[in-house]
Amino acid sequence: MLRLGAAATAALALTLTTPAGPAGAAADPAPDIPVSNVTAHLSQLQSIATSNGGNRASGRPGFNASLNYIKGKLDAAGFTTRVQSFSGGSNLIADWPGGPANQTVMLGAHLDSVAAGPGINDNGSGSAALLENALTLAARKPTLTKHVRFGWWGAEEAGMVGSRYYVQNGGASGVEVYLNFDMIASTNAGYFVYDDDATLQRTFSDYFATIGLQTEGDREGDGRSDHASFKSAGVRVGGLATGAGAVKSSAQAAKWGGTAGAAFDRCYHSACDSYPSAINTTALDRNSDAIAYAIWKLAVGGTPAENDYSISVTPSSASVQAGQSATAAVSTQVTSGQAQSIALSAGNVPSGVTVSFNPSTIQAGQSSTVTVATTSGAAAGTYTIGLNGDGATADHSASFTLTVGGDGQGTTWTAYKAYAAGDVVTYQGSSYRCLQAHTSLPGWEPPNVPALWGRA
Repeated sequence: MLRLGAAATAALALTLTTPAGPAGAAADPAPDIPVSNVTAHLSQLQSIATSNGGNRASGRPGFNASLNYIKGKLDAAGFTTRVQSFSGGSNLIADWPGGPANQTVMLGAHLDSVAAGPGINDNGSGSAALLENALTLAARKPTLTKHVRFGWWGAEEAGMVGSRYYVQNGGASGVEVYLNFDMIASTNAGYFVYDDDATLQRTFSDYFATIGLQTEGDREGDGRSDHASFKSAGVRVGGLATGAGAVKSSAQAAKWGGTAGAAFDRCYHSACDSYPSAINTTALDRNSDAIAYAIWKLAVGGTPAENDYSISVTPSSASVQAGQSATAAVSTQVTSGQAQSIALSAGNVPSGVTVSFNPSTIQAGQSSTVTVATTSGAAAGTYTIGLNGDGATADHSASFTLTVGGDGQGTTWTAYKAYAAGDVVTYQGSSYRCLQAHTSLPGWEPPNVPALWGRA
């Protein structure tokens, strides 16, 4: 995401309809995007950055290698690709054959990083999720009612140069909708949907409602990413984000989990924006599936999969002392169609806590025992842990609230929390005063970092 804001002019009012598909044809269900495939792309982008000076900035070797990696995957899958060069970088454009060429749904993400780091969340996350969605489209080969085009932009971090160049050189012609994905896996994730167009916003919000998540309109990214280039040309725009340098509120933490008072992305525009530490896999999985939902909704006319299930946890909360554990039952039920295999995992797990499932893979309609264990060093506090089901055709999650009462020694220091100079905490019975403002990380316990903490 671009650091500095940019004004975007009002978009022209256009009408978008969701086609029903050929008469009598069964709707092709939106696919579940394997998050492991998306993270494999991120691992490759990290390797590229590591081998090229630690970044993938536009016009530099790391960016060029990233573009070639994605282009190679798309070419092999049957896309028609072209590289559009401009002063300071290049764009990669990929068209999937099919659908009316003058009625295009376009999806994009900027591929460049800042010079300070590898840019794995900003914006390897959007680029990788877009790539895997494109490859899934190619593998599924659905009947298209709209043409589908993908774009990976250069020089977004320099002021949306690549997308603006594309639009100014006729790229927006025939594009009815542009969807943008910039930073969709922030570690302290929020679930933000661009609110530039109410219909497109509702498309994404409807998807997140199926997995029990409420969204908010994106404010932080207004005018700061590549959708602004299309909006200025009168194209209807939408998209997703999980937050950048803004701070998560208490209400947002209660709704989504994570840490209130801390940045959504603590490594925004920094060297630590690297794989895997800078990626929230749960958020990446959900947003990747949301992209697929939008493609199928807008260009294929499909609906969520007929095979579906619900997931719940009983009890939904527990209170323990540090060093203790709690168990609960994760239950699933078939809500439509046939039973499907579900892989269970946990998200938003705080430092000092582990979550395990027995068994870890079940069929819809079955249950699993989840064990939430804490170490003696787990920080006191209340945490919302996501218990996630990754099904063959649908993903759902349930929330488990864990309250840790402390380690018996009065620890109040918490990882992933923003501390200001002068703040006083207790760690294993000793009081410490914050010397420099910072956001705490695991391993930065007060006794370990005298540069940040002194005895109070």
